[in-house]
Amino acid sequence: MDYDCLIIDDERLLADSTAEYFNLFGIRTAVAYSAEEGRDFFGKNKARLLLLDINLGDGSGFGLCRELRARTDIPILFLSARTSDDDKIIALSIGGDDYVQKPCSLSVLLAKVKVVLKRYGEPSEGEQGQEGYSDARLTVDFGSRQTLVNGSPVKLTALEFRLLTYLIRNQGKVVTKQELFENIWEDRFTGDGTLNVHIRRIREAIEPDPGRPEYIITFWGDGYKFCGR
Repeated sequence: MDYDCLIIDDERLLADSTAEYFNLFGIRTAVAYSAEEGRDFFGKNKARLLLLDINLGDGSGFGLCRELRARTDIPILFLSARTSDDDKIIALSIGGDDYVQKPCSLSVLLAKVKVVLKRYGEPSEGEQGQEGYSDARLTVDFGSRQTLVNGSPVKLTALEFRLLTYLIRNQGKVVTKQELFENIWEDRFTGDGTLNVHIRRIREAIEPDPGRPEYIITFWGDGYKFCGR
């Protein structure tokens, strides 16, 4: 079956009440209570979005995220009571799109889920009226959503690809962090740390030397600029 959202959380009461709330508002939501149940779900079903807890009774949400990222680029939102900055950095570094801290009101969580589902249900601004970017080393094809380095595909999450295409669309212009928050996350309150981690992951995928970037240049205090070759 196809679902809009899968929740993987070993807090059964919370997971069930969240799923029930989402379903009332037309978000087709399924629940798994363990990492193994989550694996079984994806073996038989599809979901457009995953809400994933870090602490699972039979494993770690971090480990499951790494497994899933090897075969899917669906948005993964970590939902956890853990407050450490290190946990947030790890979650984003391994392919999470965002990190939501518990407790979080159901109405706020629903609004965030709706934004993510809408965002990935239609072409981004960077894909409209432009085919992509290509030089002797890097190719980014907006239509096929592929990124190639020296002819070989590299793995980007859906959010990372959307971020890269937005920067390419504004090639040669310094794009402010606030503009990226509002147009990529559609959330003006997204933190700098979240953006920085995703920029770093894109650089690791496309730059000849991520420590000395040539494509995505930082303008401290302002934002980022994509510079073509």
